[in-house]
Amino acid sequence: MSTVLNIDDYDLEGALKAVTGFGSDRYGYVVTPNVDHVIRYHQDQQFQSLYAQAAYVLLDSRFLAHTVGLVKRQVLRVCLGSDLTTAVLSSVIKPHDVAILVGGTPQQARTLRERFGLSAFHHIDPPMNFIRDPLAVESCLRQIESVGPFRFCFLAIGSPQQEIIAQKLKVRGVARGLALCVGAAVDFLTGVEKRAPQWMQQAGLEWLFRLSQNPRRLAKRYLIRGPVIFLLLWRIELRVRRSGASVVSGAEVLVPAQLSTTGPWEISE
Repeated sequence: MSTVLNIDDYDLEGALKAVTGFGSDRYGYVVTPNVDHVIRYHQDQQFQSLYAQAAYVLLDSRFLAHTVGLVKRQVLRVCLGSDLTTAVLSSVIKPHDVAILVGGTPQQARTLRERFGLSAFHHIDPPMNFIRDPLAVESCLRQIESVGPFRFCFLAIGSPQQEIIAQKLKVRGVARGLALCVGAAVDFLTGVEKRAPQWMQQAGLEWLFRLSQNPRRLAKRYLIRGPVIFLLLWRIELRVRRSGASVVSGAEVLVPAQLSTTGPWEISE
């Protein structure tokens, strides 16, 4: 039996238009599946429920797009979360718009605030692996809600932590604005990590560059877990939704009490 993952048909330009017009009168969140996320999506029903309630699902892997195109002759548009984050910060957010960074360091928050001239840029720094501590999760959620309504909330706390927080904000119904699950995008923006040369990005080889930069941390992800995608390729259907289609209600997903935040999660970008 195949697993279906709905992907929104957006490249960077289309996604930027969509998120620009989202506004602060409602709440939604963006997820950005890469190869690791797609594998997790196939294997974990709880993770599927987090994706099911996302307003936008943007393919964050040129490698996966190239592979699916070669094997299945399916054309998929790609919008990298790092590119979207950079574009939103540089060309969408205005100086007085309320924005939040969840994760990263105080220095990274200061760097973004100063670089993009954001006077209403807030930083929330939950402790490591906080998702396993209900009190820490509650504290994080309340801090985000207390700042709102926001224009954008950048969740840079790794997957699936960021998706769990995004979904919990939706269920609670207090937050207003658009949350983006952006993984390591802030590290790239602030120079903590280097991005691959443009030719490697276009060829879908950014993973190889990252592996060469940090083999100890990323070897398991890219060399052991990642190749599983080739075994799952015929069991996963990436179904393209029409541009602009988004999930408004989450009637066919797990209720919050069924979403475990205690593990055994392995946190990735």
